[in-house]
Amino acid sequence: MIGRFRHGTEILCGQVEEDHVRVDRGMYYDTFHLENLKILPPVSPSKIVCAGLNYVDHARELGMDIPERPVIFLKPPSAVIGQDDKIVYPPQSRQVDFEAELAVVIGKRCKNVSRENAVEVIFGYTCFNDVTARDLQKEDRQWTRSKSFDTFAPIGPYIVEAKDVDAGNLRIMSRVNGEVRQDSSTSNFIFDIPYLVEFISHIMTLERGDVIATGTPHGVGELFVHDVVEIDIEGIGILRNEVV
Repeated sequence: MIGRFRHGTEILCGQVEEDHVRVDRGMYYDTFHLENLKILPPVSPSKIVCAGLNYVDHARELGMDIPERPVIFLKPPSAVIGQDDKIVYPPQSRQVDFEAELAVVIGKRCKNVSRENAVEVIFGYTCFNDVTARDLQKEDRQWTRSKSFDTFAPIGPYIVEAKDVDAGNLRIMSRVNGEVRQDSSTSNFIFDIPYLVEFISHIMTLERGDVIATGTPHGVGELFVHDVVEIDIEGIGILRNEVV
């Protein structure tokens, strides 16, 4: 697993190995204990591209037809927070929801990628929470305001490299205050990851470090101040944040 960290005033990127982090300095390696580091978001994306409806079980839950093509929207990089950072409940909203998602991290600048070549541009995967002001989403009838508040894009804690995981068959869960709210599998994708990379890259150039959030399964629900929400994805990790 690979993460980004703050140590004093220095930003580090390194390999997570149990309770320590190994940082490549070129000529040598430095080792830091995790307890002495602040975990940062593992990427700093220029954009976050989200799939709006991409699980069969979620479509059934909503009573919606299976879409013929992905419905996508953007989240701004200003919404990104990392492990144990706080989700701030905006005063404009009366209903803030969690959405557990697997995030794809793009490894190199790309455009017009075929699904057959998608693996070549994927660096790895991490956990993502598509926090949403649901009342504002319904009020606006489009999603920009409801999805874009600062702190509404928790991501992390680390990236697992693509070669180390079968992203198309992972258990994905959310918990609020320890209680399971979502429990599904990425095998329920409507559009698989290679297709999403192809579809999105034929619309916009993807930059290194950009994130594709692959949609959420059934069971999304409401968050309240002081709740602790966890996104738990098999083989990837557990992303944890408190609402304030």
